[in-house]
Amino acid sequence: MTPRPVALVTGASAGIGREFATQLARRGHDLVLVARDAGRLAELATQLTQSYAAGCEVLVADLSDRQALQTVADRLADGARPVDVLVNNAGFALRRSFLRSEVADEEASLDVLVRAVLVLSHAAGRAMRERGRGTIINVSSVAGFVSSGTYSAAKAWVTAFTEGLALELQDSGVTVTALCPGFTHTEFQERAGISKPGPDFIWLDPADLVRDCLRDVDKGRVVSVPGLQYKALVGLLGVLPRPLIRKAGQVARRRR
Repeated sequence: MTPRPVALVTGASAGIGREFATQLARRGHDLVLVARDAGRLAELATQLTQSYAAGCEVLVADLSDRQALQTVADRLADGARPVDVLVNNAGFALRRSFLRSEVADEEASLDVLVRAVLVLSHAAGRAMRERGRGTIINVSSVAGFVSSGTYSAAKAWVTAFTEGLALELQDSGVTVTALCPGFTHTEFQERAGISKPGPDFIWLDPADLVRDCLRDVDKGRVVSVPGLQYKALVGLLGVLPRPLIRKAGQVARRRR
């Protein structure tokens, strides 16, 4: 019997990560579920096993902790238990602007949004290239195309990093995709203490978002921007002068 492919999803306990785990289980993957909340991970593992007969391994890890992060990296590098799909989804936003935040909080955010993506992509990329197959999905954001504090800066790094890694792994059998969603109906804003701005049409459904992303991954696309409204926005941002983009970021910051 051919073994089921395995997907490792960080930030799997809620939101976009949970939706990735669910849709990948539906596609026939076993899961390695990574997050800080052991109770939520256990509940999700039970649900995926009952609904899709998915084998589920739970790794409780705070990715801002270097030892915990290394444990996840070691799991990705384990040749005896190969991981076919890595979804770097874990992340959070800070409520305060950069100079109003504590630098320790900013460092923890950077560790999760940037360092964890780098370390886990390195471990997975090497292992997948050696096997000649695999998929890495790095969850970035449309925020990375504007200038709006350290979250935007981190997501800009994720997108650029993903594009560079995709080039490095070209023709290796390993695909790399940056998912750049806009506002999405999850717990993200609530946890960050940020109000939900704008009209309903700008909000994405996480199930549709993940489905669109996986279709783009199947097509080998390096950057996935779900939603026609955000495709149009990213296209516009690509031609606008940078001073106007900075103005847009300034407006966004004032809403915090």
